[in-house]
Amino acid sequence: MKPSPFVYHAPQLVDEAIELLDRFGDDGRILAGGQSLVPMMAFRIAKPANLIDINNIIALDHLGMSGSALVVGALARHAAFHSPVVAGPLGMLLASVVRQIAHIPIRTRGTLCGSLAHADPASEWCMVAATLRATIVAAGKAGRRDIPAAGFFQGIMTTALGNGDMIVEAHLPLLEEDSRFGLYEFSRRPGDFAIAMSLVVLRMSDSRIVEARIGLGGVEAHRAG
Repeated sequence: MKPSPFVYHAPQLVDEAIELLDRFGDDGRILAGGQSLVPMMAFRIAKPANLIDINNIIALDHLGMSGSALVVGALARHAAFHSPVVAGPLGMLLASVVRQIAHIPIRTRGTLCGSLAHADPASEWCMVAATLRATIVAAGKAGRRDIPAAGFFQGIMTTALGNGDMIVEAHLPLLEEDSRFGLYEFSRRPGDFAIAMSLVVLRMSDSRIVEARIGLGGVEAHRAG
């Protein structure tokens, strides 16, 4: 299959990308890693008339700590979570998640924020964001806004992003040193889309569980408790 015809745009700045999104509305789509969007275009499930490639926006390619959260820029690739920058229980959790994502080429090109933007129920990152109570930072003509993951995911491939909005960052809260986690994913073959998956994050005190978060993916709309 081949995608339907489209016009290619390569903005250099976030403001330029937002201007293009605002101009084209539903006819414009953001391209970051492309590991979700390009296959959908190939099968003509997605048929954007304008493709807005943000890979030249250097300011979006970052990963680092800020206060009590890990800040993930829109161009940070899946493979970046093996970086020493990501330490402690959260670093171990994210590295475990990356090992479950498809194959090396996809881990090298795909992005966490791009995965969140598509809200695919088979996405590990959507489940992680919901379970960890992440914050998604969106930018648009009206400025930036912080969207809690609980309100960001509104259904299968449906998010709180409005026309002209793009994700610029995701903030993942750091886990306490006494946190423990378990991740399980079921797929037909290694590297396939997950049929179902689960993530449990526990905070311990004196060998007792004092907080528990449970997230499920691939079963219905993204929820965590």
